[in-house]
Amino acid sequence: MSRIWCNFIAFCFLSFTFACKPGVVENNKFVSIQDGLFRVDGKNYRYVGTNFWYGAYLGVEGEGGDRQRLLKELDFMKANGIINLRVLAASEKSNLQMALRPAIQTAPGKYNEQILRGLDFLLMEMAKRDMKAVLFLNNFWQWSSGMPQYVSWVTGEDVIDPDLTGKWNEFMQQSARFYRLPEAQKIYKDFISMLVNRTNTYTGVTYKDDPTIMAWELANEPRHGGYNGGWDNHEVFKKWIADTAAYIHSIDMNHLVTSGSEGSAGTLDDMALFIDTHSTEYIDYLTFHLWIKNWGWFDINKPNETYEHALARSLKYINDHIDVANEMKKPIVFEEFGVERDNGDYRITSTTIYRDKFLKEFYGLCYKRAVEGSAVGGTNVWTWGGYGRSDRKEFIWQEGDPFLGDPPQEAQGLNSIFDVDRSTLKIIKEHAEKLQVLAK
Repeated sequence: MSRIWCNFIAFCFLSFTFACKPGVVENNKFVSIQDGLFRVDGKNYRYVGTNFWYGAYLGVEGEGGDRQRLLKELDFMKANGIINLRVLAASEKSNLQMALRPAIQTAPGKYNEQILRGLDFLLMEMAKRDMKAVLFLNNFWQWSSGMPQYVSWVTGEDVIDPDLTGKWNEFMQQSARFYRLPEAQKIYKDFISMLVNRTNTYTGVTYKDDPTIMAWELANEPRHGGYNGGWDNHEVFKKWIADTAAYIHSIDMNHLVTSGSEGSAGTLDDMALFIDTHSTEYIDYLTFHLWIKNWGWFDINKPNETYEHALARSLKYINDHIDVANEMKKPIVFEEFGVERDNGDYRITSTTIYRDKFLKEFYGLCYKRAVEGSAVGGTNVWTWGGYGRSDRKEFIWQEGDPFLGDPPQEAQGLNSIFDVDRSTLKIIKEHAEKLQVLAK
């Protein structure tokens, strides 16, 4: 064999080997990672995004969907610098009082084709606008049924309803049992395989070949379990993350994979656990969430007394996670953060003074760290309400109501950013414009 042919074969082998390693291939169409940063179209990809979890539901054709609104939302987001959407791609039918309805998976291996076509439509329209999607494939929490429903399908036991019983630690422990049940993992992986290999009914492109998708996310906020008992789940939780991420990479070599973690707050408030569970090579980038109200740092009814302390804790939390990402040489995305409307008022006419103050500080720090060359990947503010409106006196969502960014178990309007929130939108757009200057 000639030296030319030998060199050619060696080149092909090395190229294939390199391409098989997750999250490191420089490809003009797909988001990839190089030197700890996202890359796309030959440039650094630092983005401003939002949570648009209900996008597939709006994309449903006919009753239950609202494609006209979907197109308006996408145009409006793009005009305000939002180019990345975190979207729910999995929900499970259950008897939970506050769960999302209808569900995508109606029973093990049974799928709602209307909503899947809605996801097809969403991805097609996002591609037209050069937007990217992060699709999450499960949920630790009850609002889309998620992990505890898998446990119920396998064991036959009832799902603990934390909204009715207040038994949050017990619910979290039940949710975490999902990691230990091989039968539940099979149903879950069957769903993943179905979606990854699905052919978009509008574009003819298989999901695993669609560059509109930036990444697959294992779940929304997966945790070890409750604070009482969660430590016992560490090894099985760590193994679940690595094994599931490896499985996705084995059937899809084009897309990134991440966990959907809240960061140290979602790993029993232990940064060492967060690092340990994300050290696998199959997790391409890190995520974290920040909730100053839910974590008891900020009281919207006592803003003067609590805001500055909450801000200081938040900035430290952000910097700590960026520092970890730098050490691990993995990009990091701040994919959930927000502040409710002033005085806890859900009405669209209420002000957003403290939300706007927080976002300015948050985006300012993100930009500063990005300029320094840190592993800042992007942001997905929680959450997009857009043109959605609730006309219910109690602001509680019911099946058939318009979707806002707030999930069913929360008051509609709590954290939603509406099309009329001009001051908030101005902050988002200005940050997006500053980030684009860094793309090179």
